[in-house]
Amino acid sequence: MLDFKKLITKSFWAHQWQTLKVVLYPYLRPAILRYRGFATRHPKLAKPLLISALAAVLGLFAVLFFLSLIYFGFFGKLPSKADLQDINQNIASEVYSADSVLLGKYYIENRLPADLENVSPAIINALVATEDARFFEHGGIDFRAWIRVFLRTILMQDESAGGGSTISQQLAKNLYPRKRFGKLTVPIAKIKEMFIANRLESAYSKNEILALYLNTVPFGDNVFGIKVAAQRFFDATPENIKVEEAAVLIGMLKANTAYNPARNPQRAQERRNVVMAQMVKYNYLDTLAFDSLKQLPIILKYNTESHNEGIGTYFREHLRLELEDLLKNQTKPDGRPYNLYTDGLKIYTTINSKMQQYAEEAVNQHMKDLQKIFIDHFKGYSNAVPWGTDDLLQQTKRGSERYKILKEKGLSEADIDSSFAIPVNMTIFTWDTTSYEKDTLLSPLDSLKYYLTLLKTGMLAAEPSTGKVLAWVGGINFKYFQYDHVKSKRQVGSTFKPIVYAKALESGISPCERFQNEQITFADGYTPRNSDGSYGGSYSMQGGLRLSVNMVAMQLINQIGVDSAIAMAKRLGVESDIPHEPGIALGSVDASLWEMVRVFATFANRGVRPELYYLTRVETADGQKLVEFQAPDPATFPRVLQQRQADMMIRLMQSVVDGGTGGRLRYISNFIYPAAGKTGTSNKNMDGWFIGYTPNIVTGAWVGAEQPAVHFLSTRLGQGGASALPEVGYFWKKIYDDPAFADFKKGRFPFLDSLASAEFNCPDFVPDTDALLDSLVTYLEMSPDSISDSLRTEKVLKFRRLLEINGYDWDQEETDEPGGNSQTAVEGEADEKGKRQGVRLTEEQRKESERIQKKNERLERRRERKKKLKNALDKIFGGGN
Repeated sequence: MLDFKKLITKSFWAHQWQTLKVVLYPYLRPAILRYRGFATRHPKLAKPLLISALAAVLGLFAVLFFLSLIYFGFFGKLPSKADLQDINQNIASEVYSADSVLLGKYYIENRLPADLENVSPAIINALVATEDARFFEHGGIDFRAWIRVFLRTILMQDESAGGGSTISQQLAKNLYPRKRFGKLTVPIAKIKEMFIANRLESAYSKNEILALYLNTVPFGDNVFGIKVAAQRFFDATPENIKVEEAAVLIGMLKANTAYNPARNPQRAQERRNVVMAQMVKYNYLDTLAFDSLKQLPIILKYNTESHNEGIGTYFREHLRLELEDLLKNQTKPDGRPYNLYTDGLKIYTTINSKMQQYAEEAVNQHMKDLQKIFIDHFKGYSNAVPWGTDDLLQQTKRGSERYKILKEKGLSEADIDSSFAIPVNMTIFTWDTTSYEKDTLLSPLDSLKYYLTLLKTGMLAAEPSTGKVLAWVGGINFKYFQYDHVKSKRQVGSTFKPIVYAKALESGISPCERFQNEQITFADGYTPRNSDGSYGGSYSMQGGLRLSVNMVAMQLINQIGVDSAIAMAKRLGVESDIPHEPGIALGSVDASLWEMVRVFATFANRGVRPELYYLTRVETADGQKLVEFQAPDPATFPRVLQQRQADMMIRLMQSVVDGGTGGRLRYISNFIYPAAGKTGTSNKNMDGWFIGYTPNIVTGAWVGAEQPAVHFLSTRLGQGGASALPEVGYFWKKIYDDPAFADFKKGRFPFLDSLASAEFNCPDFVPDTDALLDSLVTYLEMSPDSISDSLRTEKVLKFRRLLEINGYDWDQEETDEPGGNSQTAVEGEADEKGKRQGVRLTEEQRKESERIQKKNERLERRRERKKKLKNALDKIFGGGN
């Protein structure tokens, strides 16, 4: 081992120099002798020449040393030929609908591969003519262009000069982005790209290099590759793109922002014409065609695309979370797990692209109108604000990121309030523009008020017979509001009532059983009320559900029991916790749209509960099946309700649409085909629901604000029939008007058998006996000039039948009549006796006496009326009636 002290001594290096001279002298001796001869003849030139020669030699050695450093990886390892043959580009994964339409992508860089045979010659010709005219002649490095780069880019440090890189070198740059090395960045990057380009040329053919280049080149806006660029700017494929369109795209490669046709159309057109001129120069385009094409304007068919935009954004986000978890257990041949964002997977779903589009259009159409109605209706209420309460506003402010940042900076509450009151430039969501956003000047506090007042929605559609999810809309705009209301849980309101009714039918309660429309109080003191505050008369089950009468639902759950209702809900598909209280009959249950659609799909599927699903298979980039999901077999779906009872439920819910709380479906959307469903409205109109079905499709919609404290003050406007139902109506109308779904028009609900149908042979509503008697008297007392005998007879028979339904007996004497043995009569006689004997009554006794007297008078009038009615009926129908 050498001694370090020895290494720094002069004698050591003197010895080394003498040894080196002995070795080199035989080789250098001829040159030394020639130099000495030249120095003798030209003493003034000899020394400068020697210095120049030594400098050149040292410079050459420096260049070789610099190249060696780059070659051997001192500035970053160069990819080997084997590495280049196994290029792993980041390829976007694609999500497809059941009808083979691309719904969207998952990506880090938005790129899709394009085979060269599927690329128009116009693209290749434009690329070669503009970027590398001698591409098919060189081996990866164009030395003529290299000299230009050396002079302008390296010596003059002009990075914008460019112009010297071959397509192979540009491909190297795309595959291996440059790193920064200060002032040496450009020369190091250029030399590295030359080495890589040379290796690319030995690893791939010219056509393969072109394909790789076209698949990796950036076009700005996170768009990579010719396939995505053609879709983005011209809604075209690389195969069918026009010459002038190809020239626009290739022209963007020089500076994809400066020559972006959407941002700078004039500059893009000028650059396009330069590209076509190059094509003429290298005989790829004739002069006549160029003269014609250069006059054309650029006609864009611009399609924005991002994770936050496009079709099915909420569904794609839900799917993304599921796929990320799924792919953890799926590995490539090399043992690495598949990556959703880089491995170019193809994901196939049950979503129907047309239905998804129609669902999103229906949501936009309705919610735009509803939002205006919501804001406007507050003008009719004093001291009411659409953002709920000022307490909610302050709570939202304190939860905002701006507030937290200002608080961390140590600002006082007063200073923070001042900051929130100062208008700033911002971009907000709005229904007023086609892009659904606008730039505006707004204070942060006003923006909080604005966003609090925005109503949200969720819509889900499925095929009841198979469980296929057909459309999924989780909100009004995924870019601004990413919370998915298909999965969120809100109070379901009266959409829970069909569950109670189904259990009632299963328990043997007849659809024609009468339920008095009277308030009842439960043991715990709970006293529900009807939403409209009106009472009286009696309803059948169909009438109770058709008009969503709360008192009927409460009497039903009182008969079947809370436990039975909860058990039925679980069987039908509700997975959320259900409170053990009678109020669940009115919908005091928090559940998701997904769960409630499954419940109603069970009714539509005649008592068989379908398994909802949306994912069918995942394939690798080369088309190999990675995961295949077995579609649920309808034959294995569990029967949770007998078919006869399910068909009766269909009949009950048809009445809701055909003349009940869901009647708006018919006249708002002009939907004329068979339909059934149920509306739902939670307390104070915080949640509006409609879940309905046709013979072919079940669809649910929820509408409400993010914060329940923000809600309609008017039940007329805020009920589910007004807030949620129109979305479903618009959606169904679009589907049924589309010839692609012509078979839907042929769908029919099953017919009830004669016995089941007979169980519905009763009126939905029967008024109180007194009201019926009054109506009967009115018709009996009408003069012959104002009503025909036949019509009078028809009306009298109707009221008589209704009276009999109420249990009215024409031959039975009225109870509690004066003079009878009733308690009332006894009390009345005692009262009269007290008066005759001069006994002084207390105030309480006096009031009770007056009440009894009035009741006796009323009973006497009823007795006289009954006699008159019986005599009148005897005249019309004969004795014995």
